Amino acid sequence: MKSPKIKRVASAGGAAKLWQLRLYIMDSTPKSVTAFANLKKVCETYLKGTYRITVIDLLKHPQLAKGDQILATPTVVRRLPSPVRTIIGNLSDIEHVLVGLDLRASG
Repeated sequence: MKSPKIKRVASAGGAAKLWQLRLYIMDSTPKSVTAFANLKKVCETYLKGTYRITVIDLLKHPQLAKGDQILATPTVVRRLPSPVRTIIGNLSDIEHVLVGLDLRASG
């Protein structure tokens, strides 16, 4: 498999900006655990040192679902860099995740 070309968002100083990702889950279900592991793997491979994952358990904080319009879990929301991007599922299709996070062009 060809290595994807990573899109890095440069700041005025030339350094890559921090990718801010939110992973919405419902408790520690197998799907939630798998989604976190897959997201972490993608981030460590393609965004090492330039990302932050915030895990939000909607069983503990259901009111937080409204802000990002979460209808299903697990869901990852890329808050930064803009624009906001959303992927639903356990993130096992790495190609889909790379395109969904805008790390790789579709096609």
